[in-house]
Amino acid sequence: MKQKDDYQKMLDHVLGEIGLTDKRPRLLLHSCCAPCSSHVLEYLAPYFAITVFFFNPNIHPDEEYWRRKKEQQDFLARIAPTLANQISFLETDMDRESSILLFQQVANGLEYEPEGGKRCYGCYHLRLNETAKTASREGFRYFATTLSISPLKNATWLHEIGLQLQTEYSTSYLPADFKKRDGFKRSLQLSKEYNLYRQKYCGCSYSDRSEDYTF
Repeated sequence: MKQKDDYQKMLDHVLGEIGLTDKRPRLLLHSCCAPCSSHVLEYLAPYFAITVFFFNPNIHPDEEYWRRKKEQQDFLARIAPTLANQISFLETDMDRESSILLFQQVANGLEYEPEGGKRCYGCYHLRLNETAKTASREGFRYFATTLSISPLKNATWLHEIGLQLQTEYSTSYLPADFKKRDGFKRSLQLSKEYNLYRQKYCGCSYSDRSEDYTF
């Protein structure tokens, strides 16, 4: 049986190397929402110059999308001073309608897949691809995603996709399983501390109706 990769050890190695230098490399960090970004930002801020990238065409309906986006921006403004690090915010230059169409194409034929199945894999790939492409275009050394903070997200898939994309774009994927070492627990604590809006479903209309999803 193939031994499961330890993404936390991989991340420790990267952070250890960065810690030996005086520079913070630029990281484009895809975020799905403020609560999931909370622990990740606190954890990575000492090592990177971070830009949070908000590209989530799966989020439905529009009111939910705009609410999560604003919550993310408001949270960054509040937490950045506590981290002694300026955290930037970047949204995709793709218009909302076009990005939704891309997600619909990914979900086409997979509408009744169980939560965590093939539709989710396609959604991971869509969001990470846009992150890697943007990171390469804008000169970021690394790209990553907060998605692995959730116990419901497949860190193995995220890692496989990230490694695949770093061969296509001139940027490096930051391996991580942010739920490890009580990362998810810490995100809950920070969400309570900052009174963050915690959604009741992943984002898309399929997870909203799914009985498998309990956030």
